Amino acid sequence: MPCIASRSRPLVLRGTLTTFRRRCGKPSCRCANGQPHESPALTFTEAGRTKTLTLSASEVAEVAAAIERYQSARAELDAQADSGLARLRSRRAGGGRR
Repeated sequence: MPCIASRSRPLVLRGTLTTFRRRCGKPSCRCANGQPHESPALTFTEAGRTKTLTLSASEVAEVAAAIERYQSARAELDAQADSGLARLRSRRAGGGRR
């Protein structure tokens, strides 16, 4: 994702940052003794299915910021929708049409 930073618009992502912990299965590996391999990942829903993108350590901060931008934009949109519903209810309660 290094080329993402060069775009003119900031990256916006929907999803959750997670950490995968897994064992590779090699009997001589450190993960066989209880220290699983860890890697950061982004999980998100697409077409009704959960998808996962494994991230490099250098991408984590950028992806976290993009998720925050999405959550902020969504909160603002939800607030606008709530305000619109309140205005519509108020208008209907007054009995007048505008």
